[in-house]
Amino acid sequence: MALKDGAIDAASFTAVRLVAGAVALLIILISVSRGIPSGTKGSWTSAAMLYLYAICFSFAYLSLDTGIGALILFGAVQATMIGGAVYAGERPSLVEWTGWLVAFSGFIFLLSPGLSAPPWSGAILMAVAGIGWGIYSLRGHREKSALAGTTFNFLRSVPFLLILIPFGFQDLHLSDRGIVLAILSGIVTSGVGYAIWYTALGSLSSMKAAMVQLAVPVLAAAGGTILLSEVVSLRLIVAGMAILGGICIAVLGKERFRRVTVAR
Repeated sequence: MALKDGAIDAASFTAVRLVAGAVALLIILISVSRGIPSGTKGSWTSAAMLYLYAICFSFAYLSLDTGIGALILFGAVQATMIGGAVYAGERPSLVEWTGWLVAFSGFIFLLSPGLSAPPWSGAILMAVAGIGWGIYSLRGHREKSALAGTTFNFLRSVPFLLILIPFGFQDLHLSDRGIVLAILSGIVTSGVGYAIWYTALGSLSSMKAAMVQLAVPVLAAAGGTILLSEVVSLRLIVAGMAILGGICIAVLGKERFRRVTVAR
């Protein structure tokens, strides 16, 4: 909403988003813990991945519609998290692999050449954003406190904004509406949302977390249609059905297979 109509430039949106998220999370953390708790302080690696995700996300959405951008983002997230899970020793079942292949086929179909294919510049940036978010999520399993870990990762991401000074602010454009939307993105949908996500990661395997996140593009596409009057293409519908179908196969199919096996 902030980037589609040029209410704010991508670099400024990223800066306001990360700073607002850091400030809001710090206030929440101090309020909840009655001070800054000892223990987890996040990490510079996680902060770098958060920054990589945020900056590539912003510039990618200058040329992508909401639903298509979300599909590319979480397709890349899924591939990164599943690759990381396998590397770490998780062994997906045949049902999970089948679901992953179905879901990833939808991702490939979305990017295949055609009149409604997204521009490659935006697609590549969003894929890089997805890799950053995938690594950030994988590292979330190590956090003992979801709120503290998210807070300090946001705080550590702020110095990375200095990278934008010589490159990112050439097309500086700010409006009251754009700033307000960026602040809302930082506080609500980023800061608080990511703290909730880090909490959920504690009870999800990397494989299942990757699968569940692929529900996001369908929600994003619906929001883009309702709030931004974006057109839902046949390509997006088919890709979304394949991805959601893959999630159902991998998550629900595995549970059903387990029940049948136990019953026998």
